[in-house]
Parts: sequence; structure tokens; C-alpha cells
Amino acid sequence: MQKEYNLSKNQKIIFDLIDKSSEPMKAYSILFNVQKKGIKAPLQVYRALDKLVEIGKIHKIESRNAFIACQNSSCQISKATAFSICESCEKVSEINNSKLSKYLSNFEDDSGMRYNKYNLEFFGLCKKCKSK
Repeated sequence: MQKEYNLSKNQKIIFDLIDKSSEPMKAYSILFNVQKKGIKAPLQVYRALDKLVEIGKIHKIESRNAFIACQNSSCQISKATAFSICESCEKVSEINNSKLSKYLSNFEDDSGMRYNKYNLEFFGLCKKCKSK
């Protein structure tokens, strides 16, 4: 279960915008959408985004340089994220798979390195696009 945080005014405005969005949002699109609410500087947006990622309320989709609200209430905060991204319609979904999480939490590479943080992105076709 996610820990509750007291969000700052800017964090709350930005989180609400991302949470209501049907697709990942880029920082400048976020800035454009929150300017009427008093958030004028890119730095204000980036600070809020960094904190929201840190506390696990949102995730960064690295390949898109965009942000999406966390959909998984049992998410291990920002240290372990995996997404499926449709190459046709570009729909992004957070993967919540206990087998994958268990495998990755115990994964060790050939050099003996164990990983405590990952951000994975899987690309393919969603059900809707496959059936076209």
C-alpha cells in the first residue's frame, strides 16, 4: 500500500492533471496546462515531477520522456516499474505482474550484480491493434 504524502499546491495541481490524462504527458505540455493555475516556470514543474516520481505517485516513461500516474496501489514506489507500450496506438499501461516482480527482485547478472531499481518498457501491439 502506498504511503500517503502531503503534496504541495504545485504537486497536487500537476498530479491531478497527469492523473486525469488518458496518455503520458511531457513536461512542457504539463507547464502549458498549469500556467493558468500560477505555475509559470519550467523549474516549478520539474521540481514537482521529481518529487511525484520519488514518492511513487507518477512514473516516467523514459522512451517517451513523459509522465504517467501510477495505477498500481501496491507499487514499490519508483524503484521498480514496468510498462507495456503499443507500437501502433502508443497506449501505455503499467505492468502489475507478481511473477515478473519476483523474478526481477531476485535477478542477478553474470557478474553477480543484484539490482534494486529498474524501469522497463516492453513494446508490442495491444489487443485492439492486433485484431485490426
